[in-house]
Amino acid sequence: MSPQTSDADLAVRGAARIDWIRSRMTLLAGVRARFADEQPFAGHRIGMSLHLEPKTAVLLETLQAGGAEVVATGNHGSTQDDIVAHLRGQGMTVHGTRADTLEQHHANVAAVDAARPSILLDNGADLAALAAARVDAAAVAAGDPTGGTGIIGGTEETTSGGMRLRTELAGRLPFPLIVINDSLLKAIGENKHSVGQSVVESIMRITNLRIAGRRFLVAGYGWCGRGIAQYLRAMGGKVAVAEIDDLKAFEAAWDGYRVGSIVDLAGWAEVVITATGHPDVVTAEVVDALADGTVLANAGHFPWEIDVPGLYALAIGRTTLDEAIERVDLPGGRHVVLLAEGRMMNLAGREPKGNSIEAMDLGFLLQALSLERVARDPASLVAGAQPVPDAIEREIARGMLAAMGAHR
Repeated sequence: MSPQTSDADLAVRGAARIDWIRSRMTLLAGVRARFADEQPFAGHRIGMSLHLEPKTAVLLETLQAGGAEVVATGNHGSTQDDIVAHLRGQGMTVHGTRADTLEQHHANVAAVDAARPSILLDNGADLAALAAARVDAAAVAAGDPTGGTGIIGGTEETTSGGMRLRTELAGRLPFPLIVINDSLLKAIGENKHSVGQSVVESIMRITNLRIAGRRFLVAGYGWCGRGIAQYLRAMGGKVAVAEIDDLKAFEAAWDGYRVGSIVDLAGWAEVVITATGHPDVVTAEVVDALADGTVLANAGHFPWEIDVPGLYALAIGRTTLDEAIERVDLPGGRHVVLLAEGRMMNLAGREPKGNSIEAMDLGFLLQALSLERVARDPASLVAGAQPVPDAIEREIARGMLAAMGAHR
């Protein structure tokens, strides 16, 4: 925020941007009206850690309309200050700014946890990890389904967060967490088609480079990787895929992509995009194989898929070329170009847009209805990570088909 921009001015700008987004999120509008009548979240404080941008603001309005008290923070590097200012003006407690350091971001997440929410809306399982540290084994043994935390359950947005819930946090949470990214509806609509589209758009927006004829290496052929590869090829890109899972690699080969190991393909690529959810995908060994001038971009939630500390340790010089573009000079006269410091780049740079409005209308409707299930009937769900209930998915699929005019 510039010294000349007041919080009030930011809030006005944020409200105007949200008005456009809200007008196109028709699925969420219907459930917001129902929530306003039924108040499913009355008496609940929802603690959120999720990208703070206009589409998320519409989700938070929907939850607030349903009676929720909202305490929220964004993810590191993706917070939009005008949206924060607007939400604060709507009576929500919102922590964070776009300029926050990683340390401050962690403090923001801790502040949400310290507010002692009864329901979580998590992205990357950061809030779940803090809650796990507060679980009282004696309370669990005594039959308290919240484990002394006061949390009755919640949702997790991402693949990365789902992995943490099923590995690092497995068996440590006595309450249910619905993993939205387990939804086939979200996988197809948001991850494949919307992430695929937004990643390609973001590369063009941040770098102003052409897609047609350029050589791209996509690391990971899950739903997001499938979409990124598809949209790159649709715009004329030459696409290769690096995938360690045999069946996904087989699928990528049959879909017509060049397939191999990331080290073997690194020297061929002009742009490398990570979309795996796992740490240390682009390592020093991969960097050694890269051609001069290769662009490195990450589409995953956590800034760990590109080993940025390791890359910087190899560097003999670094230069910021533009917002979200950094030149990293390497020994031997080579350089690479790193986008958004290895953070999720489709919400980085100037005027970030992220996923399409319609896809987030779908994804956030999954969030809203899953949170409603948690609020109304947590006992119907099992403890720990689990998929979106099938009935919710099918209800939304029917609504989305009707909205698209796809009559059956």
